[in-house]
Amino acid sequence: MTTATSTPPVELARSLADDLLRPLAEQVDRTVVPRSHLDAWARAGLLGLSGPTAHGGGGAPARVVREVAEILAGACGATWFVATQHETPLATLAASGNHALQDRLLEDLCTGTVLGGVAIAQLRRPGPPAVTATRVEGGWRFDGHVGWMTSWGICDVVLLGGVSPAGEVVYVLVPARDGGGLTASPPLQLAAMQATVTVTLDLDGFCVADADVVDVVDVTAWLTADAAKTANARPHTFGLQRECVRRLAETAARRDDGTAAALAQQLAQEGNRLRAVAYALVDELPAEERIEERLAVRAASLELVVRTATALVAATGGSAMALSAAPQRLAREAVFHLVQAQTAPVREATLQLLRDTGA
Repeated sequence: MTTATSTPPVELARSLADDLLRPLAEQVDRTVVPRSHLDAWARAGLLGLSGPTAHGGGGAPARVVREVAEILAGACGATWFVATQHETPLATLAASGNHALQDRLLEDLCTGTVLGGVAIAQLRRPGPPAVTATRVEGGWRFDGHVGWMTSWGICDVVLLGGVSPAGEVVYVLVPARDGGGLTASPPLQLAAMQATVTVTLDLDGFCVADADVVDVVDVTAWLTADAAKTANARPHTFGLQRECVRRLAETAARRDDGTAAALAQQLAQEGNRLRAVAYALVDELPAEERIEERLAVRAASLELVVRTATALVAATGGSAMALSAAPQRLAREAVFHLVQAQTAPVREATLQLLRDTGA
């Protein structure tokens, strides 16, 4: 689906956001993310932007990938949330030692011909594994419950993770459909991101062949790497905050509201400062360093995006509550960011900030 183009990825992302995603965001929010939205990003080469060029990916640097994610998340949160699921199976397969599986699927993931989802959030939960992986002849048997799997019915394959008795995370890439011991629930009813078709999965003797195993890694090492990754403030949070600032400034100008205009400027400055600090921590330091500072910056970005979305609702007035109005959607998406990829340290940092500020 990728179309060769000399246009910079960020410009392509802005065009798609302006021409397709933003105009339809409220409609999508009340229905289901259309696969055609993802196909449009794939044709522009953006769905596999970080993928290896040898397999049809964009090979883009982190700063470009981040800015594209900001634009997508600000324009249509539901489309972003489906698209961001795709990044994990793509990156995990790209780093895999299963070259036959790479030959079979990596190019299709990079070009967006195949769309990936993830079922790995359960690996972060304390206590006994929610999903177990048991070695059987020729592969692995998965049993347990996945509490959150997004883009069911939209994506084609899902990266599933379970924990073995030996303390290993077993990653497999399987078709995203019921059968063979895998059963999806009806879509969860969510206050935000309903359009992403998020379900739970029950696994009862779901067997996966070795040919579909992406990786097997030590669970302690996985948890350490995941904790370092999730400590960082996320591009999509900054993208949503920027979108709310932009709309707040437009509302202020339309109503000649000096207070709202001044607030928009203040919030923009706060966002830019936090964004610079967050990306410097990611770009200039090893991932395991200054975790507490990273957590504090992530908490601050979450508080800021909720505050900015709230300001947009207040400045807009009663019309903001219409389901056809962007402010209420953006406010719900901002609240969703509080819990997306939330770990115990992220939750603690967020609550401590709210406590310290008297929010």
